[in-house]
Amino acid sequence: MIEARRNETDGRSGTRTWRALGGLVLLGGVLLGGCGDGGFRPMYGGAAIGGAAASEKLAQVDISTIPGRVGQQLRNEFIYQATGGGARPEPVYRLEIAVRESVTSTLIDQAGDSRGQVYNLDAAFKLVRIADSQVVMEGKSYSRAAFDRFSSIYSNVRAREEAETRAAKTMAEELRTRISAYVATAA
Repeated sequence: MIEARRNETDGRSGTRTWRALGGLVLLGGVLLGGCGDGGFRPMYGGAAIGGAAASEKLAQVDISTIPGRVGQQLRNEFIYQATGGGARPEPVYRLEIAVRESVTSTLIDQAGDSRGQVYNLDAAFKLVRIADSQVVMEGKSYSRAAFDRFSSIYSNVRAREEAETRAAKTMAEELRTRISAYVATAA
């Protein structure tokens, strides 16, 4: 008898749950129905934005040469993220980046030796519209990558190079996101 009552209660609460869920879906549909032209839209979606998808507009950004090994890695990573390794269309914008590198020691032991370091990559960037050489966006970006210090010199060199690579990749991703947001909404 107790089991029969539980089943009846579960059946009713299950029906209530489905009704509430259906109401929420209906309400969500009504609210999102007004998000047509001026509302929310995916930045990387297939829907056209001003005649071209954001990824196509991002591929139209040419990045100037950046001196140094890390600068070259940053440039290559940005180009790959912007184009996916495909052909690049005629550039509409030029991205100019100036980088500054530094290393901060951490985990200092009693003898004064550093057991860890942080590779710091700081950049100032400008997005220039090529047609009229006007700076349309500028800003700063920062990336940090920690690495351990070892007794082997080769291990230290490799650890720092891997930290530089991680920092360059992280910065390229961040710059891609910021510039994508700009070019997706630019006329």
